Amino acid sequence: MQSVLDNRPSLKAEIDKVAEVALYLWQKGWAERNGGNITINITEFVDDGMRSMLAITEPRPIGTTLPHLKGTWFYCKGTNRRMRDLARYPMDNGSIIRILPDCAHYEIVADKPVAPTSELPSHLGVHNYLIAKGSPYKASVHTHPIELVAMTHSKHFMEKDVATNLLWSMIPETKAFCPRGLGMVPYMLPSSVELGEATIRTIDEGYDVVMWEKHGVFAVDTDVMAAFDQIDVLNKSALIYIAAKGMGFEPDGMTAAQMQEMSVAFHLPK
Repeated sequence: MQSVLDNRPSLKAEIDKVAEVALYLWQKGWAERNGGNITINITEFVDDGMRSMLAITEPRPIGTTLPHLKGTWFYCKGTNRRMRDLARYPMDNGSIIRILPDCAHYEIVADKPVAPTSELPSHLGVHNYLIAKGSPYKASVHTHPIELVAMTHSKHFMEKDVATNLLWSMIPETKAFCPRGLGMVPYMLPSSVELGEATIRTIDEGYDVVMWEKHGVFAVDTDVMAAFDQIDVLNKSALIYIAAKGMGFEPDGMTAAQMQEMSVAFHLPK
C-alpha cells in the first residue's frame, strides 16, 4: 500500500521524529496504555500533490472555530492508540488531517481513517494560539512523566514557580534547556475545554511546558524532539531531587545568584 510519506523525504523525516519520541515516551514509562498525545503542524511540508488528494473521511467537527488554522495540516496520534505501536507504525496509529476553510471542521487525508486523539480540540486550540502569536512552534506533546506528576500531589509545588526554581536549581542544564520554566495548572477534567483554555493562558504567561496537576505535562516547541527534550530535562531534575531526598537530605540546589549568572551568561529569557 502506498503512503503519503512515499517520495516526500522532508515530511517522512518529521513523522519519523514523532515515532522516535513515541518510543522514548514508552521506554521511560510515561505512556501507559494509550496515554499521551502528539500533534504536529506539517503545513510547510505539504505539496501540490497532497493538496489535490481527496479526503478519506467525511468532514468532522472540531468542536470550536479556530480562525488561524485555515489551510493548515496536522499529523495527530490516533485516539485509543498506544505510543509503543505508533513508534513502530506511525501511519497506522495516527493520521494526517487538514483543516477546512470554515476553520470549524477537519477531514482525514492519509494514510488511513484513524480518528485523531480525543484531545484534538485542545491541541488545535494551542496551535491556533501559536499561529496567532507568530510563534515558530510546530509541535505539542502531552505525556505522563512519573516524577513530575508525583510532585503535583504536593500543594506546595503547585504554587507559582516553586517547582520551576527547585528544578532549575538541581542541575545547570535544566535552566539552560528549559529556560521558561514549568507553568502549573490546577486539576481539571482531562480533555475538557476548560483544561485546554487554562493551558493556553499558561503558555501565554511565558511557559513552554505546562504541568497539569495529578495528570501530566503539555509541552510546545519548534518540533517534537525539542518539546520532548524540555520535558526530559525537567524530569531529570525531579529525579535528582527525589534521589537526594531518598538519601535522607534536602538538596542544597544552585543558589539564586548562580542561576541568575546563568541567565546573563547564556542570554536566557528568565
